[in-house]
Amino acid sequence: MTRAFVFPGQGSQAVGMGRELADAFPAARLVFEEVDDALDQKLSRLMFEGPESDLVLTENAQPALMAVSVAVVRAIESESGRSLADLGICVAGHSLGEYSALAAARAFTLADAARLLKRRGQAMQKAVPVGAGAMAALLGLDLEQAQAVAAEAAEGQVCDTANDNAPGQVVVSGDREAVERAVKLAAGRGAKRAILLPVSAPFHCALMRPAADVMAEALGQVALAPPTLPLVANVSAAATSDPDTIRRQLVEQVTAMVRWRECVLALRERGATAAVELGAGRVLSGLVKRIDRELATQAVATPAEVDIFLKTL
Repeated sequence: MTRAFVFPGQGSQAVGMGRELADAFPAARLVFEEVDDALDQKLSRLMFEGPESDLVLTENAQPALMAVSVAVVRAIESESGRSLADLGICVAGHSLGEYSALAAARAFTLADAARLLKRRGQAMQKAVPVGAGAMAALLGLDLEQAQAVAAEAAEGQVCDTANDNAPGQVVVSGDREAVERAVKLAAGRGAKRAILLPVSAPFHCALMRPAADVMAEALGQVALAPPTLPLVANVSAAATSDPDTIRRQLVEQVTAMVRWRECVLALRERGATAAVELGAGRVLSGLVKRIDRELATQAVATPAEVDIFLKTL
């Protein structure tokens, strides 16, 4: 089995995530403690106990999801005595999951990854007044069809394709009125469903430019080493290990479309026969199956799932 490791994005968070890992594995517990220290915040308590209303806030959800993913990685490494680089051929992450992937592959320190994601979440929320933006999933349309709907719906406002998640699952993002027009238009263009998403800001569109500027400054202030496994990047759907390229693409990623469908195809082209999702939820495993049924999937988020994974080594 040739593994690619994939790391989930926002939306996979749930109260209680990571608690069993912390109880079962000292290496995982250290991850949560280090993230708490880096942020000067008891983020682990929020993750383990809630309330959910605070956990779902973008500035908390982003570093929290990264912490769970890296805790899974460190548990696997400590229990197997092998590094992630020994176990797979590349990494990829969905949106904030790229930071998780890079922390797992030792390109960022854990503390830097946590602080960057806190900053990223705050900047994304601040970029657009609450209620002024929206995102919607257009189900049943391919990327080209969704792009045509978004272009027509814009009418001088912003309506961009934000996520090409899987065949027939494209997300648009932008000014609320424009996104609402896209939802109405999509129904007449063959979409099976078009639904507004419960998000606090319009991610991955041109309205996020102020957040991209913040991240350009923030990323310029941290060390970024070549990852121990190549990163298949959201913005290019191509693998790179070059720190300067990764830094630039992380800035571009704030306003650019997440090309997840193409990223999964790129994993396969690089020789992966399995996509192992490390972290909360199983969202990416479901998307991978929709993109390429030949790729085996495995989700690892709990001690029991860590043990199952270790038996495959």
